Amino acid sequence: MHRIAVIGGDGTGPEVVREALKVLEAAKSRFGLSFELIPYDLGGERYLRTKEICPDSVVDELRSMNAILLGAIGHPDVAPGILEKGILLKLRFALDQYVNLRPVKLYREKDCPIKGKTPKDIDFVVVRENTQDLYCGMGGVAQEGTPEETATQVGIYTRFGVDRCLRYAFELARKRGKSKKLTLCGKTNVLTYIYGLWERAFHEMGKAEFPDVQRDYAHVDATCMWMIKNPEWFDVIVTGNLFGDIITDLGAMLQGGMGIAAGGNINPEGVSMFEPIGGSAPKYTGKNVINPLAAIGAMGMMLETLGEEDAASAVDAAIQSVLGRLDSLAAGKMGFSTTKVGDMVAETVAKG
Repeated sequence: MHRIAVIGGDGTGPEVVREALKVLEAAKSRFGLSFELIPYDLGGERYLRTKEICPDSVVDELRSMNAILLGAIGHPDVAPGILEKGILLKLRFALDQYVNLRPVKLYREKDCPIKGKTPKDIDFVVVRENTQDLYCGMGGVAQEGTPEETATQVGIYTRFGVDRCLRYAFELARKRGKSKKLTLCGKTNVLTYIYGLWERAFHEMGKAEFPDVQRDYAHVDATCMWMIKNPEWFDVIVTGNLFGDIITDLGAMLQGGMGIAAGGNINPEGVSMFEPIGGSAPKYTGKNVINPLAAIGAMGMMLETLGEEDAASAVDAAIQSVLGRLDSLAAGKMGFSTTKVGDMVAETVAKG
């Protein structure tokens, strides 16, 4: 029995989660899976209604779950940062979800904005450290509102935090069995302390524990360049929190946009959280036009992480099959409604 916390969240979040759960039900029937779904009311509407964001009691309950499926966080009537820090970052830190996992996979050539790139060229994964760097909240502002105002934001990395992220990435590169190449994305020529630590740990671990995995290094600016020019060079990329936040959105564009991009906040020893990357998209709320495939893909990632690999493969194959029938991945341009796309994926999973 897998106990799954379901957080619809804001905007179109509940709509895409509904379709992901529809596909989950199809997978459950076909593969004999057992799930208990526990809904949680977290997001902008709750905050506006109660001034509560994410109570500690809820966090304690989430620790007992096997996984979390999240729709989206972000409300137009709530100032930026309140919900993101109060829900997303709070859960990542409290549940120690120290890896942000972002597959970058092109399903069909027409969705890629780069000329001449095909699905065989774009199939890599970004492993982003998820709990350190500039996101720790260390820093402050002095003399705010004056001409002498000074702001600091301090990036922190520990060897422990770097090592566990690197080990996850090395193991993934070995498991994928593609080129078995791991690329460290950093900035050792300027951020010499932080990425000096990353680079030393990278090579020490690789030599000692993963001699079969090819090690590669690229500065973050070069990584962006090569992601556009030669994305086929990459297999697994490992990087810090800030750089990972940036390059994964570039990766989403390579695979066709936010409508297909899924991600996971992973604690390999605890509770992981899975979500579509596109955000709450409030202008499309209630119109039944948003693309649910990213949320369905996130649910597929959840199945794989829970050890239900046959079901996860079936979901991925169904996404690929249904994509061939869509005019576009963009909201309102798919040629089908949100619910119809969910129905098609669920039917494909059920039939096998």
